[in-house]
Amino acid sequence: MSTLELPGHLKSILFNSSTLEEQHMNPFLGNNGSLHVKPTTEQEIAAVLKYATEHGKKVIIEGNGTKKGFGGLMETADLLLSLTEYSGIVEHTVGDMTVTVKAGTPFGELQTYLKTYNQQVSLDPALGEYATIGGVVAANESGPKRLSYGSARDAVIGMRVVYSDGTIVRSGGKVVKNVAGYDMNKLFIGSMGTLGVISEITLKLRPLPKYQSIVFISFSTGNIEEIHAFVSKVLDSMIEPVALELLNPSLAEDVIGQHLFTLVISFEDVESSVHYQENYIKSIQPPDTILKVLHEKEAEVFWGFFSNISPNGACCSFEEEMEAALKIGVPNMNVLDVINKSTALKTSRPMLIKAHGGVGHGLCSVYIKGSEDAILSVITSFTETAKTYGGYVIVNHLPFILRQKVNVWGEEPSHFPLLAGIKAKMDAKNVLNYKRFIGGI
Repeated sequence: MSTLELPGHLKSILFNSSTLEEQHMNPFLGNNGSLHVKPTTEQEIAAVLKYATEHGKKVIIEGNGTKKGFGGLMETADLLLSLTEYSGIVEHTVGDMTVTVKAGTPFGELQTYLKTYNQQVSLDPALGEYATIGGVVAANESGPKRLSYGSARDAVIGMRVVYSDGTIVRSGGKVVKNVAGYDMNKLFIGSMGTLGVISEITLKLRPLPKYQSIVFISFSTGNIEEIHAFVSKVLDSMIEPVALELLNPSLAEDVIGQHLFTLVISFEDVESSVHYQENYIKSIQPPDTILKVLHEKEAEVFWGFFSNISPNGACCSFEEEMEAALKIGVPNMNVLDVINKSTALKTSRPMLIKAHGGVGHGLCSVYIKGSEDAILSVITSFTETAKTYGGYVIVNHLPFILRQKVNVWGEEPSHFPLLAGIKAKMDAKNVLNYKRFIGGI
């Protein structure tokens, strides 16, 4: 059966035939589908997957497409299963501080809804205004506030998942204190949609902070040892920042107009506590540094802007200068060396590198613009650096042509046979996001 014969067969199993469209494909990032299917119900998702399994078709899963350049060695599959029409709040228990939401719901839309109840999902993923909650969970996303918030893995308490054969399963529950049995949620979070299609997610919530601020400390000397000493003093103190992020000069110039290494120290608490912590930072401010403070709405606007600095897979098209984004994990204080290296590489090659890293949690984000050769060289250089610290590099945005030249997930971990075995058991015909994850899973 050819791909061109698919529409008639699919229309017979979809409740709303208008959800099936011929897809205009952009080969630049890959992860396309010859046909674009937009299910509106969980039953439609199950029917499409069952059909694909029975007829040997490959399926790419997508929300709003922000992660189109994240993994994947298939330029085009038979079907692109888009969850953009499968969105909305299923259940919100205000008193229990939990919410159940359909996977295609934009993360920003969910946060806006919860804000009216003075609540929030305690996550700050990249491109939060556009990314869907399903995509955030499937990639186990987090942001600078991971220091306090954790990752998607820490916010999820239950979910519904559709297997490739159309079976619908539920894991976890709808209450925070749910300790019965093995936590199956962890199996799907971060699996990049290779084990099943996440259809619904139940999340625990937090109250919105009573007050928030951001303190910027820009280091005029650019001395990494001085930054190290200051960061150590902050981490050893009694204060509790929700983010402690170091920006390289290129990125700092973009966000605050200072071409200097800059620490971003974020506080969320009652107003008196926030001001107390600000004053502590002022009391230990190193000489030859520039201090700036943003409060409340200004801080909120900054984080909104900061969320959008990474490449958006939904908007990318071929350009003369290619873009790449790296996620680098190292022991937390080695973040200083990674961010410093981003500046050294920039001066030796014709390219633009913007970088930030959490000195409390050890994760760095590096964004590169330049030629193919320059990008490949930088990826290799950072991979070697990360290895010296016992860390890793994941390339979470890269054009399709370069993904064929780079192992974007790095070396297979020692537990890879276990991952491969789970994939073989749950998706034996490799229907879902084939070759999207570690080791070509």
